[in-house]
Amino acid sequence: MKDVVHILAIDDEQVILDSIVKLCSLENWQVDTAIDTESGLEKLSNKTYQLIISDIMMPGMDGFGLLEYLREKEISVPVIITTGFSTVENAVKALYTGAVDFLPKPFTLEELLSSVSRALQYSTIRDRQKAAMLKNDTETLLYIPCPAKYRRLGYGGWAFLEADGSVKIGLTDLFLRTIQSTIKHIDLLSADNEIVQGNSCFQIETDDELTHSLLAPLSGRILKVNEQILADITLIEKDPYFNGWFYTIVPANLEFELKYLIPCSSENL
Repeated sequence: MKDVVHILAIDDEQVILDSIVKLCSLENWQVDTAIDTESGLEKLSNKTYQLIISDIMMPGMDGFGLLEYLREKEISVPVIITTGFSTVENAVKALYTGAVDFLPKPFTLEELLSSVSRALQYSTIRDRQKAAMLKNDTETLLYIPCPAKYRRLGYGGWAFLEADGSVKIGLTDLFLRTIQSTIKHIDLLSADNEIVQGNSCFQIETDDELTHSLLAPLSGRILKVNEQILADITLIEKDPYFNGWFYTIVPANLEFELKYLIPCSSENL
């Protein structure tokens, strides 16, 4: 029997809370709700949750304040940030300040299930990795970290600055490990398309009929698409950091956007 999954949803719109409860119940996930961050934190102090789904714009403490509070108190429950005020800045800031995903409203059943399933698996990987570290188990490696010279947006997309000023972009092994079904199709953009930091830049479809979108770590014009992965999808999983890259881009605003990327030399969960 599977362990019961407990989720805390925080939003000042009751209709959104009702939707989250209804959608999550389809997967037998149990959801407690709170109409503001303060009452959400009260519930968090009395119960263990595997995930928090929180709005950004709320009276009192907002979603970013929640992320800061959790960081200061060293509460490691993963957070999905949602908002009806979907901007690139909000998405990037949410991931930079610790959210595991960013979900614009209105979201579909598939979008919510995709995001929640990855976040829960992320939590499982994190907890197992920490337990191994406490036991001084150096043999247990649940995912391959990004190479030290790479940078990442959240835990999903990585970027590597080439000597000629172009940037390679790809998907982290950790993101791949949070997808619990076989990849059946990838949807890439073509060369000369523009991608924007914090917006979806490609999608992965899996056998469980979910679609997983990756947010672009940097903005720019696509110079080259890796045709090899179109011919062999398994290359993404076999070699995500070198031969499994997706795009080479000409960055549009590199100096400004780099400050929102996390150096992989400080890799941690």
